[in-house]
Amino acid sequence: MANPQSAIRSPQTLAVGGTIAIDNVKTPEAEAENLLGGSAAYAALAASFFTKPVDLIGIIGHDFPAEHLDMLEGRGISLHGVERSENESFTWTGEYHTNMNERTTHRVGLNVLESWQVKVPEACRDAGIVVLANMSPDNQLEMLGQMRNESAFVIADTMDLWISIANERLHDVLPKLDLFVLNEGEARDLAGTTNLVRAGMLLLEKGPRYVCVKLGEFGAMLFGQANGGEKHAFFRSTAYPLEAVADPTGAGDTFLGAIAGYLAAQGSGPYDFGMLRQAVIQGSILASFTCEAFSTKRLEALSDEELADRIEYFRETTSW
Repeated sequence: MANPQSAIRSPQTLAVGGTIAIDNVKTPEAEAENLLGGSAAYAALAASFFTKPVDLIGIIGHDFPAEHLDMLEGRGISLHGVERSENESFTWTGEYHTNMNERTTHRVGLNVLESWQVKVPEACRDAGIVVLANMSPDNQLEMLGQMRNESAFVIADTMDLWISIANERLHDVLPKLDLFVLNEGEARDLAGTTNLVRAGMLLLEKGPRYVCVKLGEFGAMLFGQANGGEKHAFFRSTAYPLEAVADPTGAGDTFLGAIAGYLAAQGSGPYDFGMLRQAVIQGSILASFTCEAFSTKRLEALSDEELADRIEYFRETTSW
């Protein structure tokens, strides 16, 4: 298979906004501190496998490790949208259990996020693809309100916290989205049904053009309009089979960023359901690498050839 970036001709500009964090993670096998974390950091890094540059928008504190910033810049990620604060960085400390689908959050240090207001640099405001990674709906609306490209393809993620404490504002975000990405528990809660297929259909009625429900180790479900818009379209993807998981932190954000990066690499839209299907596959495969080491370590070492080989293997094993 060709290099994922070899087909790039005139990629869309891409801006990713959200959290940039310091993570401390413990698993049944090991633990590590001062790791790169945050939804936007993972998403921007994932997008960089398909297109460059990627504009990263967020905020960090005085204690943020310089090596993380150096790595991101080395991957073609522009940091002129990253605000520096004299306060401490956003931190997350958590522990995964024997079943890696279960984790306990021991400490969240909001710090710089407590009063953060998104500031989009002038140079980023015309982006053709806008990623509103996991952050409060207020922050998502702040970022979106500063973008100038009315035809931009807008992708957003969320989490159970915002569904619980900022539901009304989240509903203000939904009609502004081209693609809404969330996990299965969040989809059930937000749609008010235990049936995931029904949940996907109900979420489409809230405004997004497409909805993608993440199923973790079981893949993803994509909902949207079929060509012509006469009926709903549906795509179910499995996940890449991993024999072992080292650290699943950031896999969902990697999935999100890879979708955005893949679409950006295709040039200007419109992006139809078939193209979204391909983007979901790319996201699933790249996310599988994230799970193989702490933080972004596996992605940092990942070559385009390894990614292409895994995609080809996945194609062979899922065709029928």
